[in-house]
Order: sequence, then structure tokens, then C-alpha cells
Amino acid sequence: MDCVTTLKLLVIGESGVGKSSIILAFTTGDYNASFPATIGVDYKCKVMDVNGLKVKLGIWDTAGQERYRTLTNSFYRYSNVCYIVCLVVGNKIDKPRVVPREAGQAFAMKHRMLFIESSAKTQEGINLAFEELVQKIIETPGLWESKGSSSNIRVSNEDGRQQETSCYDYTCTI
Repeated sequence: MDCVTTLKLLVIGESGVGKSSIILAFTTGDYNASFPATIGVDYKCKVMDVNGLKVKLGIWDTAGQERYRTLTNSFYRYSNVCYIVCLVVGNKIDKPRVVPREAGQAFAMKHRMLFIESSAKTQEGINLAFEELVQKIIETPGLWESKGSSSNIRVSNEDGRQQETSCYDYTCTI
């Protein structure tokens, strides 16, 4: 079965929250306790099956440090489409709890976001986080076209002028 679509996922968050560890756990099943801080951006790819559809995920891991903010912003700027899914991932649940689960759920519900807890170290919740994200994209009508066909969309520039563009990839934020 060929891939139905490619999704470009941009993983963002503060420095040290475990973005790289989550991506490593998801793409390889590995965990590295002494994972170095991401400098700039890193890229991983994984193909997954969601409800019988094969989806290729291009996962961009961004640096959380403030000094890389400009570089990270350029990834938003040059995306064909920016589809923002707000998924709150309570990571590092293998460590003593700092935030109660109920508080995370309440925050996510108040802001109409998905909520999942995970641990890159134990793999708990890692696949579920990405599966939920892709499932929401697939369930949303008009977000992607099947069989690799492109769709023409109208994009407004900062000055308000519209341009037509053709795109195959979609950007998601986790």
C-alpha cells in the first residue's frame, strides 16, 4: 500500500521538556537518558498505519532555547499549510508527579485541546500521542487529499494579497 499523504509535524516546546526523547521513542523505540539539547532543528521520518491508511510523518524537532526562536519561526513561515492541533503532552510520567493529571486535563479541556500523558523512557503513551494527532487530521474534512493529488488553495500574504499554491504536505504542531 502506498502512502496516502505526508504530514509535516513540527514539535515545539520549552527546552528540556523531552521533545527529542519523545520523537526518538516514537521513531526508533529507543531512549537515551543523556540526550543532548537540540541545536537548531532535527528531522525524523516514520510511516504509520491509521485506520487502514498509510501516512508518512516528517517530524521536525525544534530547539527549545530562546536563541533558536528565529530559526524555528522560519519553519512556520515556509510551510504550505499550517494546521495547528493543540495536543498537550504531559511528558516524563515515569518521574515523581509535579502536575496532577486532573490539572493537565482541566487545562486542555478549558482550551479545547487534546491531552495525553507519556514517558519516552518507558514508552507509555508515546505511540498514542502520534496516533491521536494523525487520527484528528484524517477525521477533519478537506485537510488532505488521497492518492497523492494536490489541491489548490488560496493563501493570503501579509499585505492581504492572495496567491494560489499547490501543496502536498501539511504542518501540524504537537
